[in-house]
Amino acid sequence: MKKNPCCKKLFFIFAVFCLLLVSIPVFAENTKTLMMATTTSTENTGLLDVLKPAFEKATGIELKWTATGTGKALKLGENCDVDVLMVHAPSAEKKFVENGFGVDRREFMYNDFVIIGPESDPAGTKGKTVVDALKAISEKKMAFVSRGDKSGTHEMELSLWKSTGLPIPEKETWYIQSGQGMLPTITMAEEKNGYTLTDRGTYIKYEADNKENPALKILVEGDKTLFNQYSVIAVNPQLCPKVKYEAAMKWIAWVTGKEAQQIIKDFKLLGKPLFTPNAK
Repeated sequence: MKKNPCCKKLFFIFAVFCLLLVSIPVFAENTKTLMMATTTSTENTGLLDVLKPAFEKATGIELKWTATGTGKALKLGENCDVDVLMVHAPSAEKKFVENGFGVDRREFMYNDFVIIGPESDPAGTKGKTVVDALKAISEKKMAFVSRGDKSGTHEMELSLWKSTGLPIPEKETWYIQSGQGMLPTITMAEEKNGYTLTDRGTYIKYEADNKENPALKILVEGDKTLFNQYSVIAVNPQLCPKVKYEAAMKWIAWVTGKEAQQIIKDFKLLGKPLFTPNAK
């Protein structure tokens, strides 16, 4: 018995409709999800956990991220693996944009770097300038734990060693490279009864985690060279056609806007601000 051509046609239309119905939610989900590469400090401090729901409520775009050092975050952008970056190594960021990998870079908040170490301060760094403090650590061969991961903090640390006029002590036994994020690096410095460089926001988180009595204390702070600027950058859609540029621009506009800037200003632990908004 032959099937009615009309029935065949209706069956085909119905099948196509079902396929479209199944694919629409997936497509919608993908277009409404923004993937960001960010520094460990924005995740470790809990700032992103506060910004995420507010952004999603304001835009309907789901924010996801991977937290890593700035160097690796920029590489993810170069490889078209993310849509937007949140980083804190201005010289590397500007080079990233100049090379055509990123567009629409905007500064939006800052904090500062500090050198922390044991309260006994065996190297005698407390109150010294950054240059004199690093020289003292080097002369006394006290344990110093570096991120060693090409993060923004690591890049800052290397530039500070260069400013001392001393060679970067990468081959010295007292100079330890953790190859990890900031909180694990602080833990390693604590275990070694040594020193490290950290951003203030992550230190406050470490301080809070240790009930305001951490083993490592802030010993060196306040130098202009310790300024720590954070920026957001969209991945260039001309190099990465599949990047969600419009969603990235909505994130950039939002995080530099009034609502997010107020959230950043109000974000505190132990009554202390972890970051200061400065979008222009």
